[in-house]
Order: sequence, then structure tokens, then C-alpha cells
Amino acid sequence: MAKDLENEARDRALARIRAARARSAGGVDAWMEQLLTGDRTALAQAISLVESTLPEDRHIAEQLMERASKRAGKALRYGITGVPGVGKSTWIEAAGLHLIEQGHQVAVLAVDPSSSRTGGSLLGDKTRMSTLARHDQAFVRPSPSGRALGGVAEATSEIALLCEACGFDRILIETVGVGQSETEVRRMTDVFLLLLIPGAGDGIQGIKRGILEWADAVWVNKADGETARMEAAQSALGVYRAALALLAPPSEGAPPLFGAGSSLDAGQVAHWVDRLEGRLEEAAISGSLERRRSRQMRDSLDSLLARESLERVRRHPRFAEAWTRLQDEALHAQIPPYEKVRRLLDSLD
Repeated sequence: MAKDLENEARDRALARIRAARARSAGGVDAWMEQLLTGDRTALAQAISLVESTLPEDRHIAEQLMERASKRAGKALRYGITGVPGVGKSTWIEAAGLHLIEQGHQVAVLAVDPSSSRTGGSLLGDKTRMSTLARHDQAFVRPSPSGRALGGVAEATSEIALLCEACGFDRILIETVGVGQSETEVRRMTDVFLLLLIPGAGDGIQGIKRGILEWADAVWVNKADGETARMEAAQSALGVYRAALALLAPPSEGAPPLFGAGSSLDAGQVAHWVDRLEGRLEEAAISGSLERRRSRQMRDSLDSLLARESLERVRRHPRFAEAWTRLQDEALHAQIPPYEKVRRLLDSLD
């Protein structure tokens, strides 16, 4: 059943790419003009092209990105992470609807885990955020994580730029929610929210140094129902506060916000979003938001350099043969991994 769903998702993705290629025949400038008018179909097809790993698609995608980047920089980006089942999608839907009520246009980029075996993804967030997905001021786009670590897809940052060009001024990025590598999303967002569950595990399930020390806000979700659940949430919140006090203070911006509540309570989520919006306004005034984005740009360049370098190596005409030969040799000799890679790169010079 799961394999059938993955195959169906892959077929839909291929159909979107074919439609995107057909649209590109009309010219990149015409396509960009459609994006600037808020055309959702043009946006969806542009995203499909950006997500494609085929070289022939990448050329057109880069032209689109070049034009989109000139329109970027005005939107505010939220990163939302947490373990599976913590309620990220529910929280995001409530937050997105509140932001729309405040006059914003909201794009949600929800990263779904890909199968390590087939590469497929179920891409189910449109069903989990059905009310938001149907709103004419919102755009919900699930994307497969692919080979990317850090809880986000390889093209998430580029997709966010396309959404900005299409007029969305609030972009909410939901991560896969798989563990400590989730901190990558913090490197492309203006505020990073960590959602936790009360009473889960040994009481320190959220204390991952790589996540907690980067969080701009910590929300213990599902603090509703019986008194015991509320007490567990407050207890967990105290543990996380104490854990954070042991870490170094943030190098930029204000100390993190802490809170507990239920994503099923729209009023509680709205209050929390207003607090985050206030923090972002303060960061813009103080200059810390600009400093954060400058650092993010440097990190992005490092990441892009590493990714492009790897792709160029893989596209080398002698790579496949050299890689297969090196793997065969490694089976019969004790060669350290770094020595294998060095030999491979030397053979391609």
C-alpha cells in the first residue's frame, strides 16, 4: 500500500515537471510575469522545476531563480520543528489562518520524509491542513526531503524565494521532524520555533543541544485536557528552561520565548504568533534581523558551493567508472575512506 502511494506521488511529480517544461516553452520572462501576478499554477510548476535534479531542468530553474531573487527579502520566514506527532501541522494551520486575518499572504512549505529505498514521498500535508490549503490567501506545498539532511528539502530555500516573488509575505517552513539535524532550517528562517510534547519519554526528549540552543521559541504543545496533562506540560517547560540556562546565551537576538498550550486552541496560537511577530519587529529595528540574514547568506553560499561541487564531480564523464572501480578495490583492501575519496578525485583531474 505504501509503495503504491509512493509510486503515485512520483507519477504526480513527473506530471508536474512535464507541465513545467511545457510552460517554459513560452519563455522565462513570461513565466516570471505570471508569478508576479500571483498565479498559483505558475508557482507550483516553477517549484516542480526547481525540485528536479535533471540538468536540462536546472538551466531553466536557475533563470527563474535569478529573476525571483530580485523580488526577495521582504517576507518573514518561520521555521517550525518538532518530533513526529507533536502537532506541527495543526499549529501551522492555526498560525497561518491568524496571519491571513492580519492581512498577510501565507505560504507553507511542508517537507515530507522520502523513502530511503524508493525516494518517494507521501506528501500528505495538504490533507492535514485542508482549511488553510483551500484559502485563497494561502499556498501549501509539500516537498520530498530527498537526500537532504537538516529536516528540509534541498530546494527549500529556493522555493521560498519563488513564493516571495509570487507575493507571499509570510512563509512557514515545516520540517520533517527527525532529530538533531533539524537545525538546518534555522539557517534559512527569521524565527525558529521548537514544538515539544509534555510527559514524553524521560522528560528530556527535546534537549538536543543542536536544536534547543538555536530555538527562538519553545512551545510545549498538547497542554490541554485533564489537570495532569497541564501539570506535565508546565513541568516539561521547567526542564527545558533549566537546560537552556546551562547553554551559552544566544550570540544574536533576544533570549528564547517559552510557553505551553494547545494548537487546537486558535486563540492560544494567535497570541503566540503575535508575540513572535513582535519579536521580529524588534529584531528589524535593532538590526539583529539584518545581521542574522547576512550570516545566513554566508552559510547558504557555503552550502551551495558544497552541493554544486558534488554535482560537478558526479557529472564528470569518468566519475561512474572511477567510482565503481574504487568500490571494487575497497572490497579487497583496507583503504581508509578519506583515501578512497582522495584517489577518486585525483583520478578525475
